This record gives sequence, structure tokens and C-alpha cells, in this order.
Amino acid sequence: MTAPDYDWLYSRTRAGRARGPGGVRALLDTLGSPDTRFGSVRVIGTNGKGSTCAMLEAGLIAAGVRTGRFTSPHLHAYEERIRVNGVNLAPARTQEFIDWARVHAPDAAFFDLTLALACQVFAEDGVDLAVMEAGVGGISDATHALGHVVAVALTNVDLDHTSVLGSAVADIARDKAGAAQPGVPLLTTASGDALDVARAVARERGAPLLTPRTHPELFALPHPPALEGVHQHANAALAVATLRMLGHDAGVEAALQARHPARLERLNVDGKTVLLDGAHNPHATHALALAVPHVDVLLFGNLARKDTDATLAPLLPVAPLRVFTAPGDLATSPRALATRYGGEECPDPADALARALALTPSGGTLLVTGSLYLAAGVRAQLDRP
Repeated sequence: MTAPDYDWLYSRTRAGRARGPGGVRALLDTLGSPDTRFGSVRVIGTNGKGSTCAMLEAGLIAAGVRTGRFTSPHLHAYEERIRVNGVNLAPARTQEFIDWARVHAPDAAFFDLTLALACQVFAEDGVDLAVMEAGVGGISDATHALGHVVAVALTNVDLDHTSVLGSAVADIARDKAGAAQPGVPLLTTASGDALDVARAVARERGAPLLTPRTHPELFALPHPPALEGVHQHANAALAVATLRMLGHDAGVEAALQARHPARLERLNVDGKTVLLDGAHNPHATHALALAVPHVDVLLFGNLARKDTDATLAPLLPVAPLRVFTAPGDLATSPRALATRYGGEECPDPADALARALALTPSGGTLLVTGSLYLAAGVRAQLDRP
């Protein structure tokens, strides 16, 4: 069978249309409301959503729950976004849905279409519980349309997507915490102002709020997670707490052993260590710099719509040598970065990886970060499926 028509799917941009749950709700209603035939755990936050979803998926499967997982973006294949019991969606089902959407929803947005497809698949495949990662925000996100939410997990809140969610942490926190629903537990490892806002929103919505302070026994880790970095401890605590709250304690150990590609993923290339991480905003790169205080070479590339200066700042003291590249047409100029921060420009990611590896001494370490798109490209070059 020929490959699905991904070009058509990827071309379904919002084109200035407002974000929100309305579009996907209309799609789901047209499909017969498949989202009401399984339970959903919504995972929301600035960073850590993907890792938390991976741990929740592993834990639920180990506990004997037929599990769906909806995440974004993908690294190598579109079907990574939709999984049932740890298995990616078959491409043939993607094409079947595209054929349907061309007729019944030709103007729908990409994210809405993908979420609707995930819900249809989960309903058809008899999923009991699905881990559903938000795209941007909480109350303003398409996943707010889901009809049978049993828990909301909020990882953390910091500045990102400010053009959509607001320019202050409190504004962003209010949108994300707005995912809270009456009677549905809201679990969070957020702190500071974000926690204060989440507490207020939970009270307004009538949602039970569970935090490491209010329920320490739920969030306690028997040991650190397999995913590297101190920041992963909070993600693991949130995943473990959610599993326990839902009565799936049997999945805790599997959750802590879960892996997730391009999250401080460690590869060996000809006696050199390559660390891949998708950190793409200041909060994430600050956590990354704490986890990896020194490497020999940094390979960095990001999208121009991000706050590049603030994102790169925590990484500058980490590496004495830097190579800047462009992970796509909308990337920050590698030449501008090299001129401003010192280093070499290699616009083509393949050339940039080759140069960065050449600069890395035998036994040394290369850190690749700034964008999940860059991490995905490097993984593919290094033949890591």
C-alpha cells in the first residue's frame, strides 16, 4: 500500500482561526462522540508532558489497562502520535481517516484532525484509559473537548507560547489550570505563582487538588526514574501519583523504568557520547543545564518564533565549542547565532552533526538540543529508530 497522504494532512493549518475545543468537538460529534467511550487522563504543562505521558503509558500497560496514548509532535513517523498498548497506529488507518476527512472535514485543522483520529482509534480498539497530551494550554486547547476526563495532570508552568497564552506566568497558569473540571482530580507538581493560580482555579471549578504537599504519599518515589535529569523526578512523581490515585499502583515500577526518546537520550557514536534533548524554551534549557553542567560541544538549532536568546543563555556556559544549525525553514539564522555567541554555522543539520562530532574529542560529549525537530533529525542520521 502507498504511504498516506501526509502532505494533505500537514497542510491543514489553522490559517488564523481561533484555537480552542470547538473545532474538534464538532469533528468528534460527527464521528459519533468516540471520546465518550474511554476514560482520558489529560496531561498539561509547559515542559515534561511527553515524559510524563511515556511514564503513565508504561505504568498503565503494566497494570493491565488497555491503554491509548496521544502525544505531539512525533520524532520520525506521524503514527507515533497515536498508540494503543505501546504500538503505533498502522499507516493504513491514517489514510482511511484522511480519505474520510477530505470529504467530511476538509477545513479542519491538523491538530484537531489528529486528536479526532486518536479518539476514533481508541474507541474502535477498546481502549480503557487514554493518556492525552495537550497541545498548547489547557482550557484553550483542543483536548478540552474530551468528554470523559478522569484526571488532569499539570506538570509545571513557565513562559512559552506567550503569543497565545499570555505574557505572564500567572496568565499561562490560569489557562492551563483551566482544564480543571468539577469533581475531577487535578494533580500537579507546579510551584510558586503557578501553584497559587492552580489552587484558586481548582477551588473555583470544584476540582480536588492533589499536590506533593497535600498528598505526599501519592507523589513519593521509591527510587529515581530511569529518565535522566533532576527535572524528571517531578515528572515521575506526577505520573506515579496519577497511577496511584487511579488505583493502578501495580504500574509504578514500570512507569519509573520508562524511556522516552530525545529526553536526555544517551547514544554512543565511535567512542563519543551524544546526548539528545528536545529542550526548546528557557525553562527546559535551564533544567537541561542543571542536569548536564559540562559537555565538550553544543549543537544547537531552534525555531525563530521561540525566545532564542533566553533559551540559549543557560547552555552557553555548558560548552566551550558550539555549532549552530537550522532545523527547518523557520529556524533562527545559524549565522546570526554564530556571530552573536561565538561558534560555527552549519545550516544543514547533517553537515552540522558531522562537524560537531569532528570537534568532539574521543571519549568526549556532544549535546544536541534546541528543538525536537533537530533531535529527530540527528536520531535519524544516527540510525536510531
